[in-house]
Amino acid sequence: MRVAIIAESFLPNMNGVTHSLLRVLDHLADRGDEVLIIAPGTRRDGPKEVAGARIVRVPSIALPKYRRVRVAPGGVSRIKRLLESFAPDIVHLASPFVLGWRGVLAAQSLDLPTVAIYQTEVPAYAARYGMHGLEAMLWSHVRNIHQHASLTLVPSSYTLDQLSGLGVAEVDLWARGVDSSRFDPSHRSEAWRRSVAPDGEKIIGYVGRLAAEKQVEDLAVVDDLPGSKLVIVGDGPWRAKLERSLPNAHFAGFLGGDALAQAVASFDLMVAPGELETFCQTIQEAMASEVPVIAPARGGPLDLVDSSHTGWLYTPKDLLAMREHVTDLLGDEAKRRAFGVAGRQQVLRRSWKSVCSQLIGHYSRAIENPHPQVLGRGFTVQTG
Repeated sequence: MRVAIIAESFLPNMNGVTHSLLRVLDHLADRGDEVLIIAPGTRRDGPKEVAGARIVRVPSIALPKYRRVRVAPGGVSRIKRLLESFAPDIVHLASPFVLGWRGVLAAQSLDLPTVAIYQTEVPAYAARYGMHGLEAMLWSHVRNIHQHASLTLVPSSYTLDQLSGLGVAEVDLWARGVDSSRFDPSHRSEAWRRSVAPDGEKIIGYVGRLAAEKQVEDLAVVDDLPGSKLVIVGDGPWRAKLERSLPNAHFAGFLGGDALAQAVASFDLMVAPGELETFCQTIQEAMASEVPVIAPARGGPLDLVDSSHTGWLYTPKDLLAMREHVTDLLGDEAKRRAFGVAGRQQVLRRSWKSVCSQLIGHYSRAIENPHPQVLGRGFTVQTG
């Protein structure tokens, strides 16, 4: 196939969208497909090619309070020219919102089939950043994007209900894979544990961006538990604020590759406090590392965490319940071990190869049926 990927975010910005795209690119390269990536940035940003795919940057601006994130406003004509020149069989829209909206309109004008990957709950993010008045308008924009796509893929049953509630007709489930060789309990390191918890404390881990939507500040309720050490892996605009509000925590900064796998395997348990996770890849990575997970019962974690079997789910905003679940696991080594083993067994079948093979099937489906049915204008959306 010739695949054009229009990415709302890409290297050098590393996040969930970029991570899954890199795995898809590896798979397409193995198949011998030709790939063009259109992404925000400047000519100085990141590599010019990844896994054999050529990268074209389109003009963008950095968000004032989060300069690593760039958005690419503008007209459709530039994207249309790029697509027309490349002549793809399918256009893959990665977490479309600003650039992705231009992409779906450009593809539609050229009668090209599109697969849109819903991955970020942007309207709810806006509310987290204090822009409550925009939330309804932004949901309407999300609906418009995905109604224009030939097929929308969502990462969890919760998001399937969200998009169906918006009135998007062609929606299907496409989860994410996990590298169970890289994320493996054998990478647990006593030396690393001593470096972050020198008094032999049990380690409560968190992995992810340090930003408002991740609700890392909720971990304050477990920052003072006796015999434990809260370890924060990640970076972002809220780091300085979080260092003040979590005075007992160890901030490890951004880790990638083998260093990340070692850190995750060295946790005793992990908490993923964000309530806006459409999937939450770090939960799968912890489970592959035989680390039990505690998360709110909303969004992606509902599909990933089997409560009382691989970890615990708590009612969103019930931070006392979060603390009780953490205390429960800290005090019960046998339960931690049993949850961890069950979690790894659950995710072993979710290889990136199998997940990406499913994506190729979805591409074929969109090519065969490029014009989606549009449902009525009334809609509801699941928000809590």
